[in-house]
This record gives sequence, structure tokens and C-alpha cells, in this order.
Amino acid sequence: MLRKLPNGRRVAQEKDSWFLGFDRRIRAIARFLLLSISAAMLAIVVSCTQQTPDTSNNSSPAPATNTSASAPNHQQHGGKEQININTAILSELDKFEAMLGVPALSNKIQASRPYANPEELVSKNVVTQEQFDKIKDMVTVEDAVLTGEAKDVDYMSKLGLMKGHLIVAKELLDKQLPKQAEPHIGHPVEEIYVDVEDQLNERNVKEFKTTLIGLQDLIKAQPKSDKVQADFSASMQAVDGAIAALPDNERSSAAFNLQVINELLDAANSEYGAAIANGKISAAIEYQDSRGFVVYANNLYQKIADQMAKENPEAHKTIETSLKDLAKAWPSAVPPAKPVNTPEEVSQLVKAIEQNSQQVISKSNPSA
Repeated sequence: MLRKLPNGRRVAQEKDSWFLGFDRRIRAIARFLLLSISAAMLAIVVSCTQQTPDTSNNSSPAPATNTSASAPNHQQHGGKEQININTAILSELDKFEAMLGVPALSNKIQASRPYANPEELVSKNVVTQEQFDKIKDMVTVEDAVLTGEAKDVDYMSKLGLMKGHLIVAKELLDKQLPKQAEPHIGHPVEEIYVDVEDQLNERNVKEFKTTLIGLQDLIKAQPKSDKVQADFSASMQAVDGAIAALPDNERSSAAFNLQVINELLDAANSEYGAAIANGKISAAIEYQDSRGFVVYANNLYQKIADQMAKENPEAHKTIETSLKDLAKAWPSAVPPAKPVNTPEEVSQLVKAIEQNSQQVISKSNPSA
């Protein structure tokens, strides 16, 4: 689904010159007051972020960087992960859907953009006040700026989400289910590409949005065409080419890959929770999304498994076992009649992986 971005601009036209001058003076004063308030608030935020965070209940790894963000749509403050409801992709918004148990909530949040403040989720009738109170600490309308390794982790994570979508789409195509494959081919170009496009340009990666759109159009019009396999391979190769733009030392680093794996599993956990209602898989697309993310996360881990077994044997044993157990929740790209695992069981496995990953990440990046 394409996101609606806020325009945030209004142009006032005044005919009376005296009133125009007066209006400008008023606006100047207002801007001064706004800047003063913003500066004060920024000072408070900086003061908070400089304090030692309480990580006793936070299993998510913090990036090795001066920024307080773990993703461009996420911020960390007081140990709480925040999601920008104006810019987050559906996979991120699904965290709210899973927490509150409200079907299609992520789509409702997206459809009601832009938001001037988090409280507009209530005033725009997206959620009730009671529901908002449960998630308000996770909601923001501000983006954090990423630098260094954290920026690279976010870039790789977004591309990993693309890979996950395409992986499950291929499984569905192989099962002769093009209608089910369509949304998973569409998500990378409609949802994710816009979030990573600036970074693609910065890294001089050749544009591949056209390739993704071509595959999407082909599946819609001619799903049995002989071109499907070639176009699908071209799309996967394009994403791999974008990943190759990262430094070699990061792509071979266990700590770096574990941060990406945790982002993918976090998204999978949210999608799986959103897929299940009343003990049944009520949303096949979310189930399939989460399967694709877990499959790719496991693929990434296999690339560093030998390194982990040698350098971090205890963490490796727990992560490898947890990944195997986690994969059992998705026996096939087609949802089973009854969930193999509950959302709570999936969350526990994801948490175990994150906690053991954090030991490795902290060892590699003492500031993390």
C-alpha cells in the first residue's frame, strides 16, 4: 500500500498590505516562541538520552552509534522503542496491531496520515483512548537521524524485508498460487523502496524499482508466462546488488548480521501476532510475510554460523536451536488450519535469540 505523506504547507494570501505586515510580525513572534520551546524540549531529550538506559527489560540490541535511534522510523527513549506513525511501513505498524489485537489497524493508521501529534490517533478515531494509553510510549511523529553502522543496519534490514517478501512470493508461485504471491511482490516496491531510496542513491546503487514493478505487472497479467522466472531472478539479483554496496567487513561481521537478523525477527514477530486472532490464522498475508522474514533471517545466520560456533559457542547453540524451533511455526507458505505456535511462544523464541545476540553485539561494540 502506498503511503500518504504529509504536505504540511499552507499559503496564505492577503490583500490588505497593512494587515499583511501585521500578520508577518505576528508570525515572526510565533516562530521565535516555537523555536524557543523546541530548543528547550531538545535539551530535555538530550539530557534523557545521555543517562544510562535501563536495559533490564529491553532485549533489542542498540546500534553502535551516537544516535538514539535503531531505525529511521524508530527511536529509543527511556528504554522504549518508538515508531513514527507518519512514515513507518506496515511491518512496523503491525506491532501496534499485534499488541492491541485490532485487525487491519496498521492499514487504518496509514490511511489516516498525516498526524500532527500522536494523540491524533484518538481524535481521528483510529484507536480508542484506552487503546492509545497502551501504546502511547511507542508512538512518535518524529524521525531520528541515523549515522555510521546504525544506518547500514537499517539499510540492510530494509533490503532483508524485501528479500523475505520475494522469498515467500516465489514459494507461492511454485505452488501455482499467483494471486497469493501478488501482494508479496508488491510490498517491496510499494512499501519499502521509498524508505531505502535515498540510501540507494547515496551508495550509487543502480535503480531497480522499475525491475520490481515489471515483475509485479507480469504476475498480475501473465502469471504463467515463461518470463516470470527470469524477471523474478532479476529482482532478487537487484536486491543482492544493493546489499553488496555495504562494506565487506560489515557483511562478514557476526555482530552486524545479528543486528539485521534481530530487526527481521522483530518484524516477523509483529506480523505473526497480527496474523492470529482467536486462536486461528485470520490473516494469511501477515503469516506469509513473517515466514519470509524468518527464512531470510535464518539464511543470514547460516553465513555466520561457523564464525559464531568458534567465537561464541554458547550463544551460537541457543540461537541455532531457537531458530530451528522458530521455523516450525511456519510449516509451509500456505497457512495451516491451526497455528503451530502461539504468538507468545514465537515472541519467547525471538526474545531468546535477541538476548544471546546482544551478548555478541556488546562484545564487538562495547558502546552498544
